[in-house]
Amino acid sequence: MSAPAPGTRRLVVAGALLDDLARPRLLLAARRHRPAALAGRWELPGGKAEPGERPVQALRRELREELGVEVEVGAELPAADPEGWPLSPALVMRVWWARVSAGWPEPLEDHDELRWLGEGGWEGVDWLAGDLPVVRGLLAALPGPRGCEDGTP
Repeated sequence: MSAPAPGTRRLVVAGALLDDLARPRLLLAARRHRPAALAGRWELPGGKAEPGERPVQALRRELREELGVEVEVGAELPAADPEGWPLSPALVMRVWWARVSAGWPEPLEDHDELRWLGEGGWEGVDWLAGDLPVVRGLLAALPGPRGCEDGTP
């Protein structure tokens, strides 16, 4: 089976929800309860963009539907693949740094638990296979000794 042509994979958008965009310490993880194949594993909250929907618009909609929050969207986390972070042959994910600007996150749809992961614990849950490289990319991009020296996420 060959790889799909560029631009033919379905776009998934996700938010790296942080306590603070300038000096992040906490990252929100969401535990899936469905479908059964993913139940009990953790992910960054988000979902599939609808046809014709702009990616950041899709991110805001998904976080409102999944968590009941409005967000301030920061920079996108760059991926090695120009389309985004590969999840499967059919799906590619783009991820943005974000901060809750209104509301308090609650698991409303596909999740049964949310957890704020503290410094040093961002890899401390059983992440979905596609999310783990993203979390490692987030850690590498953190300002200070753990990541970027210029302080930009």
